[in-house]
Amino acid sequence: MGRIKINVVLLIILKLFLVGTTTGEETYENDRQIDELCSSYTYKSVKPLLDYFRQVRNELDQSEIKEKHTSEINADLMIKYHEIVGIHEKLMKEAFQLDEYKNQIIRKENDLQLCQSKVDKLESEINSQQTTINLNWFHCLHLSDKSNKLEICEDQLKKLNSSVIEKDEKISGYSATIQNITEHQKTISLKLEERQTMLFKKDKDIEICHAEIIKLNRSYLNKMNSSSCLPFEEYPGVHEIKVSGVGSFDVLCDSQLAGPGWIVIQQRIGGKENFTRDWATYRKGFGSMDSDFFLGLEKMYRLTSLQQYELYIHLVTLSGSIFYARYDDFKISDEDNGYALSLGTFRGNIENTMRDSDKMKFTTFDRDNDASSDNCAVWFNSGWWYNNCFKCNLNGLYGKDLVWWSETANYLKEAKMLIRPKDE
Repeated sequence: MGRIKINVVLLIILKLFLVGTTTGEETYENDRQIDELCSSYTYKSVKPLLDYFRQVRNELDQSEIKEKHTSEINADLMIKYHEIVGIHEKLMKEAFQLDEYKNQIIRKENDLQLCQSKVDKLESEINSQQTTINLNWFHCLHLSDKSNKLEICEDQLKKLNSSVIEKDEKISGYSATIQNITEHQKTISLKLEERQTMLFKKDKDIEICHAEIIKLNRSYLNKMNSSSCLPFEEYPGVHEIKVSGVGSFDVLCDSQLAGPGWIVIQQRIGGKENFTRDWATYRKGFGSMDSDFFLGLEKMYRLTSLQQYELYIHLVTLSGSIFYARYDDFKISDEDNGYALSLGTFRGNIENTMRDSDKMKFTTFDRDNDASSDNCAVWFNSGWWYNNCFKCNLNGLYGKDLVWWSETANYLKEAKMLIRPKDE
């Protein structure tokens, strides 16, 4: 029995859902059918619920109608809004045009005021001229009796004007003449200034030439009697000196490395000269003073036999380091004694390596004077004051034997030997 009631309730609920989707007439027909089918107590108990659902359905229908009406109203409002926006834009354009019209009116008013001012001014001038005309007319009436005198004055004025014109023509002629004279005077002044400038330059040139002549005369006089580079300390370069026993010969004077008055007796700066030479060549000297050269053993002997000389040695390594060695009593003996070397006291910024050659005779490949069992000049392809064989060799081959030993080997790219008379 309980199962039957449950089935009836479910049937009723199903019908309720069906009622929610039907129209009014269909609802009435459904109610009738339900009343006929379900006249039991259960239907009567749920009928209020059916009425409630029917009322909710009606309210929903009315809500849909209202929403549809609201949508239509909103659509109308949007149309009205767009119309209002269009009207607003049109009003803005008309307002802008109105402002332009106002500005044009203001400009026209300003132009009108200017025109009115000009009109007023012209009227004032016309009135003034009218007054002047009236006054002139009045004066003319009073001056009619003076017309004869005026004619006489006019004749005199014409004569004066003719005279003035003649004088103006003469003045014009004089002015042209004066202008020509002035231009000619300017031309002459310019030429005079040019000549004065040229004369001034010539005077300066003459002074310079005169000073040079004086210097050259002094240099020549010193040169004629000089046996060193001391007279040429302000003019370094190649000069001729005269030494007893060998006569006159050219030397390279240096005033840059260690002060003025130095004679360069040996130079290695280019690597182009061959220093593998015999005894006679080293005795005489060889090379070019603008590159590598050796002054000559006999010249060195003759120079150092005159007075005490000091020796300055300038060294530049392959890495660019610069060193010097200085000896205060440099001498070369005569040829019979093998051009033996004497150095004196040392000072410098490198080791006293050349001391190994002190008191040694000069050696070439054809004259062996060294302390070695072999000929060092043959082994090292150069002439030098070899001992056994050397600790420095400034006549050696570039990149191999051109070296000055200290704690390590200082291979050289430049070497110079310079001598100068020692101050007492």
